Amino acid sequence: MLVDDHSIVRDGIRLLLEQAEGLEIIDEANDGEEALDKLKSHQSERTDGATNGKSNTLPDMVLMDISLPGMSGIQTTQVISRLYKGVRVLMLSMHNNEDYILRSVEAGAYGYILKDSSSDEMIKAIRTIASGEKYYSSPVASIILSGYMQQLKKGDKHSRAERQSKLSNKEKEILQFLVDGMSSREIAEKLQLSVRTVDNHRANMMRRLQVRNAAELVRMAVEDKLI
Repeated sequence: MLVDDHSIVRDGIRLLLEQAEGLEIIDEANDGEEALDKLKSHQSERTDGATNGKSNTLPDMVLMDISLPGMSGIQTTQVISRLYKGVRVLMLSMHNNEDYILRSVEAGAYGYILKDSSSDEMIKAIRTIASGEKYYSSPVASIILSGYMQQLKKGDKHSRAERQSKLSNKEKEILQFLVDGMSSREIAEKLQLSVRTVDNHRANMMRRLQVRNAAELVRMAVEDKLI
């Protein structure tokens, strides 16, 4: 199914895809609401067996323009992903924009290509998605990877801050001395504490940070910048 509010665009895509072996366009829609109505109609026809000359199956895929009047392509994709598990959506957009791309992925789109992509890439994307895999054109894939890495960094900062919050100021002070290579006795003398107190602090840090020995404790302190 083609979903685009410009009929000339749909005509161009139809002409292109009809020349590709094994691809058939069974319906078109001008906007998101019409697309959902037609999907519902196809589902009813399949259930009732009354096709009236039309295909009695849901489309395997929807080529979805992202900018539609009324319900956006992203909103429509979200509904399709929820109601029609067997229908995969390929976003077709002029927007090489991180927000649009990541929101499309979150909405359940199986792929995202730009409208200035070649005809070969569009057909490749369709066949890739039809086989059950996802497809993103190179600039889109780079943006998705960049967004994913940013999320990892945010998660890492959050985890680091969480680990830091588990340590008292005194424990951070002792940890710094451990990183500097000082023994429990040397730290005890430096801080005017008993060796047993220093060892207890070290054991408590290991327990809360879930490490097995002093070497792992020191490595975590350095790698995660806990001090």
